[in-house]
Amino acid sequence: MKTKILFLFAVIFTFMISCNNNDEFETVNVAKAEFMSLQAFRASVEIVAPVPIIESGKIYAYNNLVLVNDIDKGIHIIDNSNPVSPVKIAFIKIKATKDMEIKGNYLYADSLMDLLVFDISDINNIKEVARLKDVFPSYIPMPFIENLVVDYGENGNQAGDIIVGWKITQEQRRIDDERNYNTGGVVFNDFMTLASAESTGQGGSLARFKIVNDYLYAVDSHNINIFDITNLVAPRELQEVHAGFDIETIFNKDNLLFLGSMSGMYIYDIETPENPIFISEFQHGTACDPVVVDDNFAYITLRAGNFCGAFESSLEIVDISDVYNLELVKSYPMDNPYGLGIKNNLLFICDGTSGLKVYNKTKIEDLELLNTFKNITAFDVIPMQNKLLLIGNNTLFQYNYSDNGLNLLSEYHLN
Repeated sequence: MKTKILFLFAVIFTFMISCNNNDEFETVNVAKAEFMSLQAFRASVEIVAPVPIIESGKIYAYNNLVLVNDIDKGIHIIDNSNPVSPVKIAFIKIKATKDMEIKGNYLYADSLMDLLVFDISDINNIKEVARLKDVFPSYIPMPFIENLVVDYGENGNQAGDIIVGWKITQEQRRIDDERNYNTGGVVFNDFMTLASAESTGQGGSLARFKIVNDYLYAVDSHNINIFDITNLVAPRELQEVHAGFDIETIFNKDNLLFLGSMSGMYIYDIETPENPIFISEFQHGTACDPVVVDDNFAYITLRAGNFCGAFESSLEIVDISDVYNLELVKSYPMDNPYGLGIKNNLLFICDGTSGLKVYNKTKIEDLELLNTFKNITAFDVIPMQNKLLLIGNNTLFQYNYSDNGLNLLSEYHLN
């Protein structure tokens, strides 16, 4: 009997300790810094056979090619000669890359603090032909994840090493341990044009790179970085222009640049292309914010939740007929919007897990919802001349235009 009582006390004691321990610990997302020497980082670019995608980011179209950014890993090259059956043909391994642009068979891509140039005239023999060093901010923002703890490690890196990424794991940590939470750093994130004698490609609304004539404009969180690409193989860095804070996207219309930021939309005049001049701004509540424009209106999606700041997601339509006097025309509620695009009277909204929404925008103050493509995750779109490209959840969707907006042409899983 005495043995049974002692055993019972032992069980109760163990249970009490377990309860106390559970109260002291919680499950957190731990971001562990991945380090690399600067020399190894700059020697890590490699063109390899197709590989499964890890996390799809920006999308880009050029002639019969579709390029999909694998966030911080590289760029997938897809032959889209037959949109019904696209084929991956190569992967460019680039550390810490998030955006790209093409002009005249030269591909420009970021790699942390550097700008890379690739000759893609022979798609079966892609070559790195130039690297401009230290032209972008040399830091990797922390991931946008709730309940985040940052672990830089202890003595795990050598002097001069740089952070090239984050590895996310879940761990049990003491609740009262000191933690460093992500406060919303911005990561490196339009329509088919002929910029000059050389053709350019077409990116989505989440782009941070934009080529206009002989200039490449690349925004970081604070600046417009300007490159003279008159000599396509040898870009020349010009003086950067401070543009504000938390800049996220760039869009071009005629001689104007429209910058989307977490606090508003900024308009810059590029009549003198090497010296963008601030014209005006439209302020909104803090939110993640891409923008596209037509002749008279700017269409801005504001995404709430996580680290974007706003409490409600929406589509804001702003009258830009007078770029010096911007006026909000109408606001429409959305669920979780990301990218957007326009084609004639059609407006396409990537509403995250709520799918792709297609509107007739003939009446700005009374948008007509034509169709909702559900059961997909919509991240960004490229409205092209004869079809629409959509990227989301590691899948490339292609649609034909129709009376109700769109008809599905193909669905290509990149992983």
